[in-house]
Amino acid sequence: MINRIEKIKEYLGSSQDDLLTHTCETITADQLTLPGPDYLEKVFTGSDRNVQVLKSLASIYNHGRLGGTGFLSILPVDQGIEHTAGSSFAPNPMYFDPENIIKLAIEGGCNAVATTFGGLALHARKYAHKIPFIVKINHNELLTYPNTYDQIMFGSVREAWNLGAAAVGATIYFGSAESDRQIQEVSEAFEEAHEMGMGTILWCYTRNSAFKTADRDYHTAADLTGQANHIGVTIKADLIKQKLPDTNGGFRDLKFGKMVPAMYDKLATNHPIDLCRYQVVNNYMGKIGLINSGGASSGASDFAEAVRTAVINKRAGGTGLISGRKAFQRPFQEGVQLLNIIQDVYLSRDITIA
Repeated sequence: MINRIEKIKEYLGSSQDDLLTHTCETITADQLTLPGPDYLEKVFTGSDRNVQVLKSLASIYNHGRLGGTGFLSILPVDQGIEHTAGSSFAPNPMYFDPENIIKLAIEGGCNAVATTFGGLALHARKYAHKIPFIVKINHNELLTYPNTYDQIMFGSVREAWNLGAAAVGATIYFGSAESDRQIQEVSEAFEEAHEMGMGTILWCYTRNSAFKTADRDYHTAADLTGQANHIGVTIKADLIKQKLPDTNGGFRDLKFGKMVPAMYDKLATNHPIDLCRYQVVNNYMGKIGLINSGGASSGASDFAEAVRTAVINKRAGGTGLISGRKAFQRPFQEGVQLLNIIQDVYLSRDITIA
């Protein structure tokens, strides 16, 4: 059953008119490549991606409740490494068993499940033909004392292929001291993944203590995240995962990199859809899909936050949501319901491009 637009409006609350009626006048929708049933044909049949990559991407785009729409709903669970397993799974200890992660993605109607080598390796023969696997090949581990923040490889691209993966996922901390090495490592891994017939998904996160000031956190600024996206598509990511922007002016206010005033007064406004549109624009005008992350679990407000993020992403020209903690840090059936309401935003004909 698809939640009606009235239910979606209920979750949006007082922001419903602003988010559902906004018209983007910065980069207009007619300039974008938008998600749709023919998305793969429009973008990738003229590319250098081989036949096996196209098959792998199609397996993701054509699976689950959003199958065939051009939109994506992906369940990612790598927080056991990125945030420690205890802190991630304490709200719902059943997910210490990685089989339940896969079961949640299947029951929740997701296009794919993204998780670790170990979790997928234990269950590959049972589930690889039931839902597309995305293997996260690098991680930031938090056992080093004092904590360091660096993405390091946890396995090989070949092993991801052995597990039957449709795609590999990796993170780069753009702006960090280690980013040059990470860009080189991930570029090589993505090249190998494409050669072996798998898709590539890049977690394009910014990371530098200087990006957070006493007044503002620029890690989620549209200009910084947009540039991270642009580097990501340049190293041939087939999908970009990015945090939803909630501010702008990182280059301008921190006084580094390159900027021109038009980035802030012509290409974007302070409206959340326009900020997200700037991310889409940096994904080769939407030719490479943008999936925004669902963010941390806030408890009772998770459903409203997830709906808001999905509406912003869809109306900006994005491709979907990759939401983990909001789903798995709650009872199983509630997690399914949360994934379904996200999907319903993308299934709704009443929510259109801004």
